[in-house]
Amino acid sequence: MAHVNHRRQQPIPQLPGLPFLGNLKAFRHKRLDLLLRTSWECGDIGIFRVGPWPVVLLNTPRYAYEVLVEHNDHFEKSPLLRTYLRPLLGNGLLTVDQAEHRPQRKIIAPAMQHHRVTSYADVMATFAAQLQAAWADKQVIDVHYEMTRLTLWIVGQTLFNADVRDETTNLRMTMDEIARVAAELTTTLIHLPATWPTPRNLRFRRAIQQIHTVVDRVIAEHRQSAVDPGDLLSMLLHAQDADDGRVLTDAQVRDDVLTFLIAGHATTATALTWCWYLLALHPEVYRRLCAEVDLVLDGRLPTAADLPNLPYTLQVFKETLRLYPPAYAILRQTVQPLDLDDYHLPRGMRVAISPYTLHRRPDAFPDPERFDPDRWTPAREAQLPRYAYLPFSTGPRNCVGSHFALMEGQMVLATIAQQVRFTVAPNQQIRPELLTVENPGRGIQLIVHRRADR
Repeated sequence: MAHVNHRRQQPIPQLPGLPFLGNLKAFRHKRLDLLLRTSWECGDIGIFRVGPWPVVLLNTPRYAYEVLVEHNDHFEKSPLLRTYLRPLLGNGLLTVDQAEHRPQRKIIAPAMQHHRVTSYADVMATFAAQLQAAWADKQVIDVHYEMTRLTLWIVGQTLFNADVRDETTNLRMTMDEIARVAAELTTTLIHLPATWPTPRNLRFRRAIQQIHTVVDRVIAEHRQSAVDPGDLLSMLLHAQDADDGRVLTDAQVRDDVLTFLIAGHATTATALTWCWYLLALHPEVYRRLCAEVDLVLDGRLPTAADLPNLPYTLQVFKETLRLYPPAYAILRQTVQPLDLDDYHLPRGMRVAISPYTLHRRPDAFPDPERFDPDRWTPAREAQLPRYAYLPFSTGPRNCVGSHFALMEGQMVLATIAQQVRFTVAPNQQIRPELLTVENPGRGIQLIVHRRADR
């Protein structure tokens, strides 16, 4: 437990590395392996170095609780994250300073309440049905590209009440460029000022301006309309703190809309991509999923009312999030010193909590690399240590859109699985690429098989 420690402090175990560079090469090219190696060799707490900077990896549910919940006020979001995402996301929920986060989230929270989010279920099912209807039998698709298109359509409709299908390619390319540049910046030891006109900075600024232009136009159109079409943007524009009457400015609305647009679509698209890949590798799980959706839906599109009757579908999605959590690391920096058991974290220490490594602890998840949706039956899930599973983080800064993401995953799986099954196309090297989320590298090629048993 965290406390003022009067016992003799122990040195934090440290992963061997090169002088000055530390573990930078592994951090750049094999980051997941680096996180796993640190957890294996150092145990519950260990240090790896990114150049001269030490990063403390905490790898127990209890330490995750100490940092993200009980002593959340001892930490701030990683300055690296704020430095390179703030030009894009401004003071949205993901990047806003600790002092402003709670009042801003209080205003936004009603927009993500259960009854509001469930009203989007029909949009999710309709777009998923339209997407799969265009796939021919035996066609090879890049499932990551297809899921990215789908989640952009869904977020455009639910966030803006706008059909963005004609703009999907440009939006996707712009957001991919932003993610790629941000990833490059986080692994660079020497950071040139963002105002310098380097090719990378110019690409970054151009992509940000393109996204800002689109969002500003949509906000202006919504401001001029007296009608609330039920989308999230309208809810944010009319949101008000019940206690002090505070409202969001247009700039704050834009920052939060961008956070939902970029973070929300990318993480769900990535999770769905890995989910279809895992199902293609495990046909027995796929058959069981198909049997459930066939029995419950009998060929019709799912609705929000069907979700409680599709438990195995949700279990499949939860297990995917265990193996491939889109946010593979949660980064913090201490603003006050803190002791964890016999270990001291001084002010300014960089701290990482990795769902990727937490989700692979064999004491919580036996045979952790095995894809097993039955881990998520109600009885087995209830036996898990609290904070052992963190696909959406936890505490005051957990993902405000977690319910939206879980429902979207369940709706999309149920809709598409009724009509197609997938097998993995041959001759691929599939490995994660760590941008802002755990992307599947150059995509994953799957072969579409129209279901003849329907």
